[in-house]
Parts: sequence; structure tokens; C-alpha cells
Amino acid sequence: MDSTYKKIYTGNFIVVQLIVDKLEAIDINPILKDESESGRLAGFMASIPGLQDIYVSEDELEAALPIVESVVSELEANNAN
Repeated sequence: MDSTYKKIYTGNFIVVQLIVDKLEAIDINPILKDESESGRLAGFMASIPGLQDIYVSEDELEAALPIVESVVSELEANNAN
């Protein structure tokens, strides 16, 4: 079975980890991509260090997007206070 992955979020490690934890709690196994770490290992410097991308299978997209929206909304509400 050929599966297609879609990027659902790009952000700092802490927010990414919150989203990943919630996705894994509902049996979604995201793939993380860290350009800065890949670049560092290859001897290059990323333009914005510390940003990571979260990808999920297209099949899991519908269940994953509300999780991302929930975490981001919660963080924005907390930062507004």
C-alpha cells in the first residue's frame, strides 16, 4: 500500500512535542522532519534553527488536523493572558 504524507504543522520543538503526544494518544504516528538538525549533521546551518515539521498519513489527516488546531488555540489563549 502506497501512502502519501501531508505536512500539518511547522513550529518549535515544544509545540511540536505537544502535538505529537496528542496524536500518538489516538494512535496516529506522525513523522517529524527537522531541517536544522539535518543541515547541522551535513555541515550546513539552517536559516531558522529549531523549527520542525509534522507529517501524517493522508488517511489520518482528518483526525489529526483538529488536534493541531486544539493545541495551537490553547497555546494562543494561554499567551494572551
